[in-house]
Amino acid sequence: MTGKSSSNRYVAIMGDIVGSEKAADVEQLHVQFNRAVNESNAEGAQVLTSPLTITLGDEFQGLVNSLSAAFSLARKLRFKLLEDQIACRFAIGLVDLKSPINDQRAWNMMGEGLSQTRSKLNDKRAISFYRFALGGEPLLEPNLEALGVALSTIERRWTDRQRRDIGAFLAGASASELARQRNVSVHSIYKVRSSGDFDAYLLIFQTIMEVLSHLDRQNGLPRC
Repeated sequence: MTGKSSSNRYVAIMGDIVGSEKAADVEQLHVQFNRAVNESNAEGAQVLTSPLTITLGDEFQGLVNSLSAAFSLARKLRFKLLEDQIACRFAIGLVDLKSPINDQRAWNMMGEGLSQTRSKLNDKRAISFYRFALGGEPLLEPNLEALGVALSTIERRWTDRQRRDIGAFLAGASASELARQRNVSVHSIYKVRSSGDFDAYLLIFQTIMEVLSHLDRQNGLPRC
């Protein structure tokens, strides 16, 4: 599927909540999930072709204009949900749309790549929170999958403090800014950064973004 430009080429982003059937308060989970999805739709309006739409109580899907934008959106939404102790898995895939775009809801659309992306999401044995479906990329797809596993492995080890600080670093905050906000020393901030493997995480994250940006160019998609 890759290697050519197409005006009908988009990127599917799909996600589901991990272990939703075990939630102690399903109603509260639903409220928090809806709020996070709505906030992501507002924040990602410029890159969303079809908004993130909850298709079942614990799943959503949408269309994004590029792979790099989809991955950035997924990471931010995952961090947002983790603020409410909600774990979410994502699948991102290239799609050649065969039906008109529904720019109100990500429903009732057909295209090559949608089922492959859904299949990645439905693989409950996967150990990664970030899956990729890139038809026609027999080398890059498994490598991105492996990088997704590495990213997920680091995330699993984080405390809430490490996740919040690393999320702030990824958003552009400096150590001195975080120190002022938390009323702690800069040294304390760097200890959290180090114990959370921030440098390794950033390298993996940037590598994924670089590969996806390359594929965006290759497919005539806008870069994030």
